[in-house]
Amino acid sequence: MENQKKDVMLRRQARKWSRFELLKRVLWSSCHPFFRYSPRIFWGYRRALLRAFGAQVGEHVNIYPSVEIMIPWNLSIGDYATVGDGATLYALGQIRIGSGATVSQGAHLCAGTHDYEAAAFTLIKSSVTIEDRAWICADAFVGPGVTIGKGAVVAARAVAVKSVEDWAVVGGNPAKMIKVRLMRD
Repeated sequence: MENQKKDVMLRRQARKWSRFELLKRVLWSSCHPFFRYSPRIFWGYRRALLRAFGAQVGEHVNIYPSVEIMIPWNLSIGDYATVGDGATLYALGQIRIGSGATVSQGAHLCAGTHDYEAAAFTLIKSSVTIEDRAWICADAFVGPGVTIGKGAVVAARAVAVKSVEDWAVVGGNPAKMIKVRLMRD
């Protein structure tokens, strides 16, 4: 029992963020209601708010107001991309969403994890990359360190814990190859 207490205390005392990062996170949290409760059609307003917090957001990007974004300055979204209702962009590390990509409703992109071998469960700020024209379907999960290739599809409710090749269609938990998508222009 004593070792468990020590491990928990180590986790709680571990320094995961600089003071400046903590300040930015507090500022984002205080401004987040302006994002969350903006009218659905205010695409440009939400793009501007994200850019004000350091996100790189391309032209004609549609991000729905119910999207949960952790640490927007770790976010890069290409032109004509869409992030749907209720999606979670957990950007502890970098998240890059390519041009023309779609992250559907309820999808979760997770760019962070913990070192489960360490007693303090040390935070690992990883990355997630969604290449151009890829589609992350409804309620799918994309884990830390994963790249979803150009034009690939991660099916609804799939769990992608390994990178996915260009134009592949994957599904299941863990996600497995279903087929190769025919490229269409």
